Amino acid sequence: MRMVKAAWLRKLGVSACVVAVLYCIAAVPIVYVGLHDHVEAADIIVVPGNTVQPDGLPSARLKSRLDVALWLFNERRAPAIFVSGGVGREGYDETAVMAAYLIANGVPSNAIVRDSLGFTTAATAANAAQYLHANKLHSALVATQYFHVARTCLALERNGVMVSGAAHARYFEIRDAYSLAREVAGFAVYYLIL
Repeated sequence: MRMVKAAWLRKLGVSACVVAVLYCIAAVPIVYVGLHDHVEAADIIVVPGNTVQPDGLPSARLKSRLDVALWLFNERRAPAIFVSGGVGREGYDETAVMAAYLIANGVPSNAIVRDSLGFTTAATAANAAQYLHANKLHSALVATQYFHVARTCLALERNGVMVSGAAHARYFEIRDAYSLAREVAGFAVYYLIL
């Protein structure tokens, strides 16, 4: 009985090591790509939505995405910002909050495209692609958290959008460890399905 238990524990340990190695093999490139900004001119800047605070203001994470988009816009890297999201638990349309923040920081309202049906990264990419194609545009920059850059770019590319670069938000928190693990799984799913 002890030998069976010891053998089972060894197999469990080996399995855990294999999972950890596979996770690192996937996570390291996602982090590397996300932290190494590459920015060239594009037709739009795509900003995926995130949590809105109960008071109706952007969360720190969402604000940091918008601040990167502002920087890209002010650097004239793209003439328009595509904000995408849905109505969250707090009851606010993320895109309305995002647009209000951008307008308050000097972006003309006619330079903001709102996509209130971007409930997922895949939906954001599909909706951005539809907007670009309908307006005979082709390229996008991505402004999001470092761990989200690779999956967002992949989703856009799979929808026929030329991604000319990405810039990561300058906001980090302990929750990023969970978010990175989620992105490893999400990237694998998008890679296989989209």
